[in-house]
Amino acid sequence: MTGAESTVAAPVPLLNAANVLTAVRLVLVPVFAATVVASAMSHAGWRMAACVIFVVASATDLVDGWIARRFGLVTSLGKVADPIADKALTGAALVLLSWYDRLPWWVTVVILARELGITALRFWVIRHGVIAASRGGKVKTALQILAITWYLWPMPEALAPVGPWIMGAAVVVTVVTGFDYIAQALRLRRPAAR
Repeated sequence: MTGAESTVAAPVPLLNAANVLTAVRLVLVPVFAATVVASAMSHAGWRMAACVIFVVASATDLVDGWIARRFGLVTSLGKVADPIADKALTGAALVLLSWYDRLPWWVTVVILARELGITALRFWVIRHGVIAASRGGKVKTALQILAITWYLWPMPEALAPVGPWIMGAAVVVTVVTGFDYIAQALRLRRPAAR
């Protein structure tokens, strides 16, 4: 084997730990949704179960990304499936919370419009570059997860009012980072337009 041949990286298998975790998150979405429906957002035990499933599924997003980067397991499938799994989980949670009158519909519409819009933007510029997750985007994700968790868990009455404040912060950061991603996308596309 020559030196040039030895430096060629082996292809990353599709069936790897990062992609398996993404698949687990996708599988947990209907399980989570069914648990919320079973709770009707009124049965404490089912709400706790739904909350735990949501937190576990959300945690797989952090872990699969870390594994993919740390061990060089980034695949084209993972790049597409990971954001789909994220949006499916968050979208299901928001829609169900609004369906059971725990969250105003306008909040769900604003967040989902931003999430779907930015995902479309990423695909629009993918040939010109990658719009990496910004620090603001990570804060947005953390706030959304915290807010949804707060709404799902049967909080004592004294703590329940904290949820809307967390969700309010999540909405603000979601909108602001959305404009930042639009600016990044336009910068990536500008050289190609000349």
